[in-house]
Amino acid sequence: MAGLWVLAVDDEAPALDELTYLLGEHPDIAEVTGAGDATSALRIINERTVDAIFLDINMPGLSGLELASVLSNFTHPPAVVFVTAHDDKAVAAFEVGALDYLLKPIRKERLDAAVRRVVSARAAESAPPADEPQADTIPVELGGVTQLVRCDTIGWVEAEGDYARLHAASGSHLVRIPLSTLEDRWRSRGFQRVHRSYLVALNMVTGLRTSGASTMVRLRANGASAPVELPVSRRQARELRDRLIRDPMRTFRPGATDD
Repeated sequence: MAGLWVLAVDDEAPALDELTYLLGEHPDIAEVTGAGDATSALRIINERTVDAIFLDINMPGLSGLELASVLSNFTHPPAVVFVTAHDDKAVAAFEVGALDYLLKPIRKERLDAAVRRVVSARAAESAPPADEPQADTIPVELGGVTQLVRCDTIGWVEAEGDYARLHAASGSHLVRIPLSTLEDRWRSRGFQRVHRSYLVALNMVTGLRTSGASTMVRLRANGASAPVELPVSRRQARELRDRLIRDPMRTFRPGATDD
């Protein structure tokens, strides 16, 4: 694909100059335009197609998060990458569809990774439809660093109030996203609500165990020390069984052993 046309947005002139320079040095970027506020950025995007926008979050007037929310309503929105000094807005960035989240001061290797994600996203948009959806990601904080956890590495999710705990191959991650939101978002990606407190990936299921009126679903260890068993509510049991039989994304087989 041709080089990217990118918009850099920051209300602080030195930060904008640095971001514009670093983006302009990247071999996959053909042109960079700078804007000192979100309103000016929106005007530019309305006048010309932009592949990606790298923007600050806290700005006078329209904030970066508000601009991203507006762009999410576009038919073909630009990829959004936040570049900010604040490490506490990653979940909000995810909720408005951000592709990546970079912390200042900008490290070249992280900027390169973000540009690669933009290139991949643009290529995926122009590619023929695939049989399966692209993997979704969620930003999580690990040791002060924001990392992206792919949903296809998650075995199960546990509700903790307004939060959800992701049990992934990389470990356990608490994110401020209701379980119901992930249920709606990931159902088409092979996830099933089995209980008011649990959401499971069907391709991690190795069996069901029934004892009296109780049903348990058994999952692969997926990086844990041992396989996991979770309760299945009576209301969800039938749908779970139906999906395990018919869902094309699952790997469940009666009598299968754990990995």
